[in-house]
Amino acid sequence: MSNFWKKMKKPFFVLAPMANVTDFAFRSMIAKYGKPDVMWNEFVSADGLVSRGREKLLMDLKFSKKERPIVAQLFTGHPEAMKKAAALCAELGFDGIDINMGCPDRAVEKQGGGAASIRDPENALAVLEAARDGAPNIPVTIKTRIGYNRFEMDWLRILLEQKLPALTVHLRTRKEMSEVPAHWELMPEIVKMRDEISPGTLLIGNGDVESVVDGAEKIEKYGCDGVMIGRGIFGTSWLFENISTRSNPRARWPEERLKIMVEHAKLFEKTFCGKKNGKNGSKPVKNFAVMKKHFKAYVSGWDGVKELRVKLMETENAKQVAKIVKEYLQAENR
Repeated sequence: MSNFWKKMKKPFFVLAPMANVTDFAFRSMIAKYGKPDVMWNEFVSADGLVSRGREKLLMDLKFSKKERPIVAQLFTGHPEAMKKAAALCAELGFDGIDINMGCPDRAVEKQGGGAASIRDPENALAVLEAARDGAPNIPVTIKTRIGYNRFEMDWLRILLEQKLPALTVHLRTRKEMSEVPAHWELMPEIVKMRDEISPGTLLIGNGDVESVVDGAEKIEKYGCDGVMIGRGIFGTSWLFENISTRSNPRARWPEERLKIMVEHAKLFEKTFCGKKNGKNGSKPVKNFAVMKKHFKAYVSGWDGVKELRVKLMETENAKQVAKIVKEYLQAENR
């Protein structure tokens, strides 16, 4: 398998990995209405993938050909688990593997993954080598933060010395979480260091990128090769529609927007909520309530939607969602 990063045209735009957000259903919608240059799955525990509970987690690794190139993001502090999980992802056909070395979630850090990696560079490099050993024929990249409690240039230097195909830098520390503006002013310094140590490593900036236009402006101003968009995708499956022209997508208000939301709800239910998707056919893989965070995002931006949003928050299945939307649109068109 080829290293798709070597063929990546700059500037480029990629989808962030977000747990219980960028699942197969949502990514399918994004691939249909506005596909980015690279997609990430929602991040998955390598430890979980090599445990008895792996069957449920395998649903987080479900993807379609329409999503390619797609990267599997894994986290762990245990090299042996990473090696086995990376091998599994390669076997499943992913185009690349990304190691999460930046997530501030305490459950992730307890496994030695995410931002905990910043505090233990030696083990972080062991995890990286394990991923490379487990999946020698596909590229292995890293997503991290600028430091744990402060900006740590030495941490980023260590990672750049590994000659990664790509490095995603969330421009906040672990301590800052997402409570302060991303430090985009630091990107030129990181770019300069990259140019000196590993000019072949693509730098992807992450943090407060709200749209394609905003991302393109940040790339030009600060010098990175691409941007990763996370929260900006909420409620706009079509966000990446015009990345070839570096322009934002056309507005969809409100009928088309709501029809896409219903389509998303139906696909989510079909993928995760049927009994056939549960262990031994007994229960769903995910609760339909996961969709409610999407409802809040889809149903916003125009007047008089509070009542509609309240009704959608009470739904338990896609059929109810479709009925509520149909009644709303009929009332609006009278």
